[in-house]
Amino acid sequence: MYTMQAKFYLRTDKKTKDGLCPIRVDITFNSVRIRQQLPDVKVLEKDWKEKPQRIKPHRESESDNNYIVFNDKIDKFEAKVKDVFKYFLLNDLQPTKELFEKKMNTKVVNNTLSFFDSFEEFIETNKSSKAYNTIKNYRTCLNFFKDFEQFSGQKIHFDIINQQFFEEFRDYCFIERETLNNYFGKQIATLKTFLDWSFDRKYTENTDYKRFKSVQNEIEIISLFPEELMLLKDFEFDSERLKKIRDVYCFGCFTGLRYSDIANLKPANIFENHISLTLQKTKTIGHKIPLINYSKEILAKYKDTFQEPLPFFHSTKLNKAIKECCKIAGINTPISITRYIGQRNVEKTVPKYELITIHTARKTFITNSLMLKMSETEVKKVSNHIKDVHFRKYVNFSQSYLNDSMTNAWDKPKTEK
Repeated sequence: MYTMQAKFYLRTDKKTKDGLCPIRVDITFNSVRIRQQLPDVKVLEKDWKEKPQRIKPHRESESDNNYIVFNDKIDKFEAKVKDVFKYFLLNDLQPTKELFEKKMNTKVVNNTLSFFDSFEEFIETNKSSKAYNTIKNYRTCLNFFKDFEQFSGQKIHFDIINQQFFEEFRDYCFIERETLNNYFGKQIATLKTFLDWSFDRKYTENTDYKRFKSVQNEIEIISLFPEELMLLKDFEFDSERLKKIRDVYCFGCFTGLRYSDIANLKPANIFENHISLTLQKTKTIGHKIPLINYSKEILAKYKDTFQEPLPFFHSTKLNKAIKECCKIAGINTPISITRYIGQRNVEKTVPKYELITIHTARKTFITNSLMLKMSETEVKKVSNHIKDVHFRKYVNFSQSYLNDSMTNAWDKPKTEK
Protein backbone atom coordinates (compact mmCIF):
# COMPACT_ATOMS: atom_id res chain seq x y z
CA MET A 1 0.00 0.00 0.00
CA TYR A 2 1.38 3.38 -0.97
CA THR A 3 0.99 6.62 1.00
CA MET A 4 0.40 10.12 -0.26
CA GLN A 5 1.30 13.51 1.21
CA ALA A 6 0.72 17.02 -0.06
CA LYS A 7 2.61 19.91 1.55
CA PHE A 8 2.11 23.60 0.72
CA TYR A 9 4.87 26.17 1.32
CA LEU A 10 5.97 29.66 0.26
CA ARG A 11 8.55 30.19 -2.47
CA THR A 12 10.38 33.02 -0.71
CA ASP A 13 13.12 32.73 -3.32
CA LYS A 14 10.60 33.83 -5.94
CA LYS A 15 9.41 36.94 -4.07
CA THR A 16 8.11 39.76 -6.25
CA LYS A 17 9.05 43.45 -5.89
CA ASP A 18 5.88 43.90 -3.84
CA GLY A 19 6.99 41.15 -1.45
CA LEU A 20 4.45 38.59 -2.68
CA CYS A 21 5.51 34.94 -2.67
CA PRO A 22 3.97 32.19 -4.82
CA ILE A 23 2.78 28.98 -3.16
CA ARG A 24 4.17 25.60 -4.21
CA VAL A 25 2.84 22.17 -3.36
CA ASP A 26 5.00 19.07 -2.96
CA ILE A 27 3.10 15.84 -3.62
CA THR A 28 4.87 12.63 -2.67
CA PHE A 29 3.90 8.97 -2.97
CA ASN A 30 6.24 6.03 -2.64
CA SER A 31 9.54 7.42 -3.94
CA VAL A 32 7.91 9.80 -6.44
CA ARG A 33 7.80 13.57 -5.92
CA ILE A 34 5.74 16.02 -7.96
CA ARG A 35 6.11 19.77 -7.52
CA GLN A 36 3.50 22.20 -8.76
CA GLN A 37 2.94 25.91 -8.25
CA LEU A 38 -0.60 27.06 -7.53
CA PRO A 39 -1.61 29.48 -10.30
CA ASP A 40 -2.65 33.03 -9.41
CA VAL A 41 -1.96 32.61 -5.67
CA LYS A 42 0.62 34.91 -4.08
CA VAL A 43 0.87 36.11 -0.50
CA LEU A 44 3.05 38.19 1.79
CA GLU A 45 5.41 36.16 3.92
CA LYS A 46 3.92 37.59 7.15
CA ASP A 47 0.43 36.33 6.17
CA TRP A 48 1.44 32.68 5.77
CA LYS A 49 0.94 30.17 8.61
CA GLU A 50 3.26 27.16 8.34
CA LYS A 51 1.35 24.65 10.47
CA PRO A 52 -2.10 24.79 8.87
CA GLN A 53 -0.40 25.72 5.56
CA ARG A 54 -2.97 28.43 4.95
CA ILE A 55 -3.16 32.22 4.72
CA LYS A 56 -3.97 34.22 7.86
CA PRO A 57 -6.85 36.72 7.79
CA HIS A 58 -5.71 40.29 7.39
CA ARG A 59 -6.14 42.77 10.23
CA GLU A 60 -8.80 45.48 10.05
CA SER A 61 -6.12 48.09 9.57
CA GLU A 62 -4.53 46.17 6.70
CA SER A 63 -5.54 45.89 3.07
CA ASP A 64 -7.38 42.79 1.93
CA ASN A 65 -4.96 39.89 1.33
CA ASN A 66 -7.62 37.68 -0.41
CA TYR A 67 -7.17 35.00 2.24
CA ILE A 68 -10.72 33.64 1.72
CA VAL A 69 -10.33 33.24 -2.07
CA PHE A 70 -6.77 31.92 -1.90
CA ASN A 71 -7.45 29.47 0.94
CA ASP A 72 -10.41 28.17 -1.03
CA LYS A 73 -8.12 27.50 -4.01
CA ILE A 74 -5.70 25.65 -1.75
CA ASP A 75 -8.57 23.62 -0.24
CA LYS A 76 -9.89 22.65 -3.69
CA PHE A 77 -6.45 21.67 -4.94
CA GLU A 78 -5.84 19.50 -1.89
CA ALA A 79 -9.27 17.89 -2.24
CA LYS A 80 -8.58 17.06 -5.87
CA VAL A 81 -5.25 15.44 -4.95
CA LYS A 82 -7.13 13.24 -2.49
CA ASP A 83 -9.76 12.41 -5.12
CA VAL A 84 -7.06 11.33 -7.56
CA PHE A 85 -5.49 8.98 -5.04
CA LYS A 86 -8.87 7.65 -4.05
CA TYR A 87 -9.39 6.92 -7.75
CA PHE A 88 -6.14 4.94 -7.77
CA LEU A 89 -7.20 2.97 -4.70
CA LEU A 90 -10.70 2.16 -5.98
CA ASN A 91 -9.33 1.02 -9.33
CA ASP A 92 -6.47 -0.91 -7.72
CA LEU A 93 -3.94 1.09 -9.73
CA GLN A 94 -0.31 1.77 -8.97
CA PRO A 95 0.05 5.55 -9.35
CA THR A 96 2.63 7.01 -11.69
CA LYS A 97 3.70 10.60 -12.24
CA GLU A 98 2.25 10.62 -15.75
CA LEU A 99 -1.13 9.19 -14.75
CA PHE A 100 -1.34 11.46 -11.67
CA GLU A 101 -0.71 14.58 -13.74
CA LYS A 102 -3.25 13.44 -16.33
CA LYS A 103 -5.95 12.97 -13.69
CA MET A 104 -5.15 16.31 -12.06
CA ASN A 105 -5.74 18.01 -15.41
CA THR A 106 -9.25 16.57 -15.79
CA LYS A 107 -12.21 18.66 -14.70
CA VAL A 108 -13.90 15.93 -12.68
CA VAL A 109 -12.34 12.89 -11.02
CA ASN A 110 -14.70 9.93 -10.78
CA ASN A 111 -13.65 8.27 -7.55
CA THR A 112 -16.74 6.23 -6.85
CA LEU A 113 -16.77 3.50 -9.50
CA SER A 114 -14.16 1.45 -11.31
CA PHE A 115 -14.41 0.61 -15.02
CA PHE A 116 -16.11 -2.73 -14.37
CA ASP A 117 -18.33 -1.37 -11.58
CA SER A 118 -19.47 1.32 -14.00
CA PHE A 119 -20.11 -1.32 -16.65
CA GLU A 120 -22.28 -3.23 -14.16
CA GLU A 121 -24.22 -0.04 -13.45
CA PHE A 122 -24.60 0.54 -17.20
CA ILE A 123 -26.14 -2.91 -17.60
CA GLU A 124 -28.50 -2.52 -14.63
CA THR A 125 -29.61 0.93 -15.80
CA ASN A 126 -30.56 -0.42 -19.24
CA LYS A 127 -32.46 -3.50 -18.09
CA SER A 128 -35.78 -1.68 -18.03
CA SER A 129 -35.43 -0.20 -21.52
CA LYS A 130 -33.45 -2.72 -23.58
CA ALA A 131 -34.44 -6.11 -24.97
CA TYR A 132 -33.33 -9.27 -23.15
CA ASN A 133 -30.84 -10.22 -25.87
CA THR A 134 -29.30 -6.73 -25.81
CA ILE A 135 -28.68 -7.00 -22.07
CA LYS A 136 -27.30 -10.49 -22.62
CA ASN A 137 -24.88 -9.10 -25.21
CA TYR A 138 -23.80 -6.35 -22.78
CA ARG A 139 -23.04 -8.98 -20.15
CA THR A 140 -21.08 -11.09 -22.66
CA CYS A 141 -19.05 -8.03 -23.65
CA LEU A 142 -18.29 -7.23 -20.00
CA ASN A 143 -17.00 -10.77 -19.43
CA PHE A 144 -14.97 -10.58 -22.64
CA PHE A 145 -13.11 -7.50 -21.36
CA LYS A 146 -12.54 -9.18 -17.98
CA ASP A 147 -10.91 -12.06 -19.85
CA PHE A 148 -8.75 -9.58 -21.76
CA GLU A 149 -7.66 -7.89 -18.54
CA GLN A 150 -6.61 -11.23 -17.07
CA PHE A 151 -4.77 -12.17 -20.27
CA SER A 152 -2.93 -8.85 -20.63
CA GLY A 153 -2.11 -8.44 -16.94
CA GLN A 154 -2.98 -4.75 -17.23
CA LYS A 155 -5.74 -3.25 -15.12
CA ILE A 156 -8.48 -1.78 -17.31
CA HIS A 157 -9.61 1.69 -16.29
CA PHE A 158 -11.10 4.61 -18.17
CA ASP A 159 -7.82 6.41 -18.77
CA ILE A 160 -6.13 3.62 -20.71
CA ILE A 161 -8.90 3.39 -23.32
CA ASN A 162 -6.86 4.78 -26.22
CA GLN A 163 -5.61 3.67 -29.64
CA GLN A 164 -2.94 1.45 -28.11
CA PHE A 165 -5.59 -0.28 -25.98
CA PHE A 166 -7.73 -0.78 -29.10
CA GLU A 167 -4.86 -2.37 -31.01
CA GLU A 168 -3.90 -4.67 -28.14
CA PHE A 169 -7.53 -5.74 -27.68
CA ARG A 170 -7.86 -6.33 -31.44
CA ASP A 171 -4.76 -8.54 -31.46
CA TYR A 172 -6.08 -10.48 -28.46
CA CYS A 173 -9.38 -11.07 -30.25
CA PHE A 174 -7.90 -12.16 -33.58
CA ILE A 175 -4.79 -14.03 -32.41
CA GLU A 176 -5.65 -15.42 -28.98
CA ARG A 177 -9.42 -15.90 -29.26
CA GLU A 178 -9.69 -16.20 -33.07
CA THR A 179 -12.69 -13.90 -32.92
CA LEU A 180 -14.55 -13.29 -36.15
CA ASN A 181 -14.47 -9.72 -37.49
CA ASN A 182 -18.19 -9.18 -37.06
CA TYR A 183 -18.13 -10.36 -33.46
CA PHE A 184 -15.13 -8.14 -32.73
CA GLY A 185 -17.11 -5.28 -34.24
CA LYS A 186 -19.99 -5.97 -31.86
CA GLN A 187 -17.63 -5.84 -28.86
CA ILE A 188 -16.26 -2.48 -29.98
CA ALA A 189 -19.75 -1.12 -30.66
CA THR A 190 -20.88 -2.14 -27.17
CA LEU A 191 -17.74 -0.65 -25.61
CA LYS A 192 -18.39 2.67 -27.38
CA THR A 193 -22.03 2.67 -26.26
CA PHE A 194 -20.92 2.09 -22.66
CA LEU A 195 -18.25 4.82 -22.85
CA ASP A 196 -20.76 7.30 -24.32
CA TRP A 197 -22.99 6.52 -21.35
CA SER A 198 -20.06 6.96 -18.94
CA PHE A 199 -19.02 10.25 -20.53
CA ASP A 200 -22.55 11.64 -20.17
CA ARG A 201 -22.40 10.82 -16.45
CA LYS A 202 -18.97 12.43 -16.08
CA TYR A 203 -17.39 9.12 -15.10
CA THR A 204 -14.69 9.86 -17.66
CA GLU A 205 -13.50 12.72 -19.83
CA ASN A 206 -11.50 10.43 -22.10
CA THR A 207 -12.90 10.53 -25.66
CA ASP A 208 -10.16 8.61 -27.49
CA TYR A 209 -12.61 5.74 -27.97
CA LYS A 210 -14.64 7.79 -30.46
CA ARG A 211 -11.94 7.10 -33.08
CA PHE A 212 -12.22 3.31 -32.75
CA LYS A 213 -13.29 1.63 -35.98
CA SER A 214 -13.91 -2.00 -36.84
CA VAL A 215 -14.72 -3.87 -40.04
CA GLN A 216 -18.09 -5.51 -40.64
CA ASN A 217 -17.93 -8.26 -43.26
CA GLU A 218 -20.96 -9.38 -45.23
CA ILE A 219 -22.06 -12.89 -44.31
CA GLU A 220 -24.31 -15.43 -45.95
CA ILE A 221 -28.04 -14.97 -45.38
CA ILE A 222 -29.54 -18.23 -44.22
CA SER A 223 -33.25 -18.95 -44.63
CA LEU A 224 -35.57 -21.78 -45.60
CA PHE A 225 -36.88 -21.70 -49.13
CA PRO A 226 -40.58 -22.45 -49.80
CA GLU A 227 -40.12 -26.18 -50.46
CA GLU A 228 -37.96 -26.56 -47.30
CA LEU A 229 -40.44 -24.62 -45.18
CA MET A 230 -43.35 -26.75 -46.36
CA LEU A 231 -41.32 -29.91 -45.75
CA LEU A 232 -40.67 -28.83 -42.16
CA LYS A 233 -44.27 -27.69 -41.60
CA ASP A 234 -45.76 -31.02 -42.71
CA PHE A 235 -43.14 -33.38 -41.28
CA GLU A 236 -44.47 -35.95 -38.81
CA PHE A 237 -42.12 -35.93 -35.83
CA ASP A 238 -42.29 -38.76 -33.28
CA SER A 239 -41.46 -36.34 -30.47
CA GLU A 240 -44.19 -34.03 -29.13
CA ARG A 241 -41.46 -31.62 -28.02
CA LEU A 242 -40.06 -31.36 -31.55
CA LYS A 243 -43.55 -30.84 -32.94
CA LYS A 244 -43.99 -27.85 -30.66
CA ILE A 245 -40.52 -26.53 -31.51
CA ARG A 246 -41.35 -26.82 -35.21
CA ASP A 247 -44.67 -25.00 -34.71
CA VAL A 248 -43.05 -22.06 -32.93
CA TYR A 249 -40.35 -21.78 -35.60
CA CYS A 250 -42.82 -22.02 -38.48
CA PHE A 251 -45.06 -19.42 -36.84
CA GLY A 252 -42.11 -17.03 -37.05
CA CYS A 253 -41.68 -17.96 -40.73
CA PHE A 254 -45.34 -17.13 -41.43
CA THR A 255 -45.51 -13.86 -39.47
CA GLY A 256 -41.97 -12.39 -39.53
CA LEU A 257 -42.06 -11.83 -35.77
CA ARG A 258 -38.85 -11.82 -33.74
CA TYR A 259 -38.73 -14.55 -31.14
CA SER A 260 -38.78 -11.97 -28.32
CA ASP A 261 -42.25 -10.96 -29.57
CA ILE A 262 -43.44 -14.53 -30.15
CA ALA A 263 -42.42 -15.47 -26.62
CA ASN A 264 -44.45 -12.57 -25.22
CA LEU A 265 -47.61 -13.18 -27.20
CA LYS A 266 -50.80 -13.31 -25.13
CA PRO A 267 -54.26 -14.57 -26.18
CA ALA A 268 -55.40 -10.94 -26.08
CA ASN A 269 -52.96 -10.17 -28.94
CA ILE A 270 -54.68 -12.68 -31.23
CA PHE A 271 -57.63 -11.59 -33.37
CA GLU A 272 -59.51 -13.45 -36.07
CA ASN A 273 -57.38 -12.30 -38.98
CA HIS A 274 -54.44 -10.49 -37.43
CA ILE A 275 -52.11 -10.07 -34.46
CA SER A 276 -51.85 -6.74 -32.66
CA LEU A 277 -49.00 -6.15 -30.21
CA THR A 278 -46.28 -3.78 -29.04
CA LEU A 279 -42.93 -4.83 -30.51
CA GLN A 280 -40.24 -5.22 -27.87
CA LYS A 281 -37.20 -4.10 -29.85
CA THR A 282 -38.65 -1.04 -31.60
CA LYS A 283 -41.35 -0.23 -29.00
CA THR A 284 -43.86 0.09 -31.87
CA ILE A 285 -47.33 0.22 -30.29
CA GLY A 286 -50.27 -1.63 -31.82
CA HIS A 287 -48.28 -3.20 -34.66
CA LYS A 288 -50.57 -5.37 -36.76
CA ILE A 289 -49.57 -8.52 -38.64
CA PRO A 290 -52.06 -10.39 -40.85
CA LEU A 291 -52.69 -14.04 -40.04
CA ILE A 292 -52.53 -16.38 -43.03
CA ASN A 293 -54.05 -19.89 -43.01
CA TYR A 294 -50.76 -21.54 -42.03
CA SER A 295 -50.31 -19.35 -38.93
CA LYS A 296 -53.98 -19.77 -38.01
CA GLU A 297 -53.57 -23.56 -38.15
CA ILE A 298 -50.66 -23.40 -35.72
CA LEU A 299 -52.55 -21.17 -33.27
CA ALA A 300 -55.57 -23.48 -33.44
CA LYS A 301 -53.48 -26.38 -32.09
CA TYR A 302 -52.94 -24.59 -28.77
CA LYS A 303 -56.23 -22.70 -28.38
CA ASP A 304 -57.90 -23.31 -25.00
CA THR A 305 -54.81 -25.08 -23.64
CA PHE A 306 -52.44 -23.89 -20.91
CA GLN A 307 -49.87 -23.16 -23.67
CA GLU A 308 -52.13 -20.76 -25.59
CA PRO A 309 -51.30 -19.02 -27.85
CA LEU A 310 -47.97 -20.89 -28.34
CA PRO A 311 -45.60 -23.05 -26.26
CA PHE A 312 -42.71 -21.21 -24.63
CA PHE A 313 -39.08 -22.29 -24.95
CA HIS A 314 -35.89 -20.61 -23.86
CA SER A 315 -34.16 -19.27 -26.98
CA THR A 316 -30.98 -21.29 -26.34
CA LYS A 317 -32.90 -24.58 -26.15
CA LEU A 318 -35.03 -23.54 -29.10
CA ASN A 319 -32.01 -22.86 -31.31
CA LYS A 320 -30.53 -26.25 -30.48
CA ALA A 321 -33.80 -28.11 -31.05
CA ILE A 322 -34.72 -26.44 -34.35
CA LYS A 323 -31.43 -27.72 -35.80
CA GLU A 324 -32.49 -31.19 -34.70
CA CYS A 325 -35.89 -30.73 -36.35
CA CYS A 326 -34.35 -29.66 -39.63
CA LYS A 327 -31.83 -32.49 -39.53
CA ILE A 328 -34.56 -35.10 -39.02
CA ALA A 329 -36.68 -33.50 -41.75
CA GLY A 330 -33.77 -33.79 -44.16
CA ILE A 331 -32.94 -30.13 -44.65
CA ASN A 332 -29.28 -30.87 -45.26
CA THR A 333 -28.22 -29.08 -48.45
CA PRO A 334 -24.45 -28.36 -48.23
CA ILE A 335 -23.84 -24.67 -47.54
CA SER A 336 -20.41 -23.05 -47.91
CA ILE A 337 -19.74 -20.22 -45.49
CA THR A 338 -16.81 -17.80 -45.29
CA ARG A 339 -15.79 -15.88 -42.20
CA TYR A 340 -12.89 -13.50 -41.53
CA ILE A 341 -10.55 -13.33 -38.55
CA GLY A 342 -8.65 -10.11 -39.19
CA GLN A 343 -7.34 -10.57 -42.76
CA ARG A 344 -7.52 -14.37 -42.62
CA ASN A 345 -10.54 -16.00 -44.18
CA VAL A 346 -11.94 -19.30 -42.90
CA GLU A 347 -14.12 -21.36 -45.22
CA LYS A 348 -16.11 -24.47 -44.44
CA THR A 349 -19.05 -26.42 -45.79
CA VAL A 350 -21.81 -27.63 -43.46
CA PRO A 351 -25.30 -29.13 -43.87
CA LYS A 352 -27.93 -26.42 -43.85
CA TYR A 353 -29.61 -27.59 -40.63
CA GLU A 354 -26.49 -26.59 -38.66
CA LEU A 355 -27.07 -22.95 -39.62
CA ILE A 356 -30.77 -22.75 -38.75
CA THR A 357 -31.63 -20.65 -35.68
CA ILE A 358 -34.83 -19.02 -34.52
CA HIS A 359 -33.71 -15.75 -36.14
CA THR A 360 -33.69 -17.40 -39.58
CA ALA A 361 -37.49 -17.64 -39.29
CA ARG A 362 -37.74 -13.87 -39.76
CA LYS A 363 -35.34 -14.06 -42.73
CA THR A 364 -37.42 -16.91 -44.15
CA PHE A 365 -40.58 -14.80 -43.93
CA ILE A 366 -39.01 -11.83 -45.74
CA THR A 367 -37.33 -13.88 -48.47
CA ASN A 368 -40.35 -16.07 -49.21
CA SER A 369 -42.77 -13.14 -49.14
CA LEU A 370 -40.71 -11.39 -51.82
CA MET A 371 -40.46 -14.58 -53.85
CA LEU A 372 -44.25 -14.89 -53.65
CA LYS A 373 -44.52 -11.41 -55.23
CA MET A 374 -45.32 -9.27 -52.20
CA SER A 375 -43.85 -5.81 -52.70
CA GLU A 376 -40.93 -4.59 -50.60
CA THR A 377 -43.15 -1.88 -49.14
CA GLU A 378 -45.70 -4.46 -48.01
CA VAL A 379 -43.07 -6.80 -46.54
CA LYS A 380 -41.33 -3.97 -44.69
CA LYS A 381 -44.70 -2.86 -43.30
CA VAL A 382 -45.25 -6.31 -41.80
CA SER A 383 -41.66 -6.82 -40.60
CA ASN A 384 -41.47 -3.25 -39.26
CA HIS A 385 -38.23 -2.44 -41.07
CA ILE A 386 -37.60 1.26 -41.53
CA LYS A 387 -34.10 1.32 -43.05
CA ASP A 388 -33.45 -0.40 -46.37
CA VAL A 389 -29.89 -1.30 -45.33
CA HIS A 390 -31.25 -3.41 -42.47
CA PHE A 391 -33.99 -4.93 -44.60
CA ARG A 392 -31.53 -6.08 -47.28
CA LYS A 393 -29.64 -8.18 -44.74
CA TYR A 394 -32.69 -10.44 -44.46
CA VAL A 395 -33.18 -11.23 -48.17
CA ASN A 396 -31.93 -14.56 -49.54
CA PHE A 397 -33.30 -15.65 -52.90
CA SER A 398 -32.93 -19.25 -54.03
CA GLN A 399 -30.88 -19.94 -57.13
CA SER A 400 -33.86 -21.52 -58.89
CA TYR A 401 -35.91 -18.39 -58.24
CA LEU A 402 -33.14 -16.18 -59.64
CA ASN A 403 -32.80 -18.49 -62.66
CA ASP A 404 -36.54 -18.22 -63.37
CA SER A 405 -36.50 -14.45 -62.88
CA MET A 406 -33.62 -13.95 -65.30
CA THR A 407 -35.19 -16.32 -67.81
CA ASN A 408 -38.49 -14.48 -67.65
CA ALA A 409 -36.74 -11.14 -68.00
CA TRP A 410 -34.27 -12.00 -70.78
CA ASP A 411 -35.61 -15.05 -72.63
CA LYS A 412 -39.23 -14.12 -73.26
CA PRO A 413 -40.25 -14.89 -76.85
CA LYS A 414 -40.12 -11.80 -79.00
CA THR A 415 -43.51 -10.47 -80.02
CA GLU A 416 -44.08 -10.92 -83.74
CA LYS A 417 -44.51 -7.74 -85.69
